[in-house]
Amino acid sequence: MDPYKIIKNPLSTEKAVRLMESDNKLLFVVDVKAKKNEIKEAIEKLFGVKVVKVNTLNDVKGRKKAYVKLSHETPAIDVATELGLM
Repeated sequence: MDPYKIIKNPLSTEKAVRLMESDNKLLFVVDVKAKKNEIKEAIEKLFGVKVVKVNTLNDVKGRKKAYVKLSHETPAIDVATELGLM
C-alpha cells in the first residue's frame, strides 16, 4: 500500500508535543484500515527513521490515530521540526 495513503497527517496538540519531549513519540492520523505493521513501514519509508513501536487508537470522531515511538538515534523533535510542527 502507498505510504501517502496510509499516513494522512501529523497531529500537533499539547499532548503530542509533550509525548515528543518525554517519550520520543509522534502522533499521526492514519487510514482507518491501516494495520500497525503497515503504519510502521510507511513511517520508516517516508521519514527515514527507525520505529520501535506503534500504538493505535480509534477516536470518537471516526479517525484512527497512531502513536509512533521512535528509536533513540532519531529524536522525535527533529522529525517534527522537519515536518514544520515545531
